[in-house]
Amino acid sequence: MKSGPDAELVSRYADRLAKAGRALGLDYDGLTEITESRAQTAAQRKAEESARCAALAQEPSTVLVLLDERGKSLSSRDFSDRIAGWRDGGTSRAIFAIGGPDGHDPDLRKRADLVLSFGELTWPHQLARIMLAEQLYRAVTILAGHPYHRD
Repeated sequence: MKSGPDAELVSRYADRLAKAGRALGLDYDGLTEITESRAQTAAQRKAEESARCAALAQEPSTVLVLLDERGKSLSSRDFSDRIAGWRDGGTSRAIFAIGGPDGHDPDLRKRADLVLSFGELTWPHQLARIMLAEQLYRAVTILAGHPYHRD
């Protein structure tokens, strides 16, 4: 991710997430970028990128969440409940993967614990990162009992 306003927003939400999450047993481990594959076909690119992503989620106590417009839409409260359930169920790590331009490989979709959608619209990666960082921070604040505008 290049420096600029989008990187600053992701960093701001990640810092807030890291600080607020600790008290709830949710530690922010950082952002990992997977380099876009240079393979010739979309299927090959998806397979290569998905293999790198799957390697990050090898541990049995890791939850893998894929972001995809064909995924499941959740409210912020339901999203926070899902995170709390994973934490309380012994999950030690959650990986949230934003697909490349070709999307996610079907095998990775099968492996995913959740395929999440921010709606049916297609979002640029920069905005998807910002929205994910904000929703993770919002989930932590909901779990911490901060007033939520929907209650």
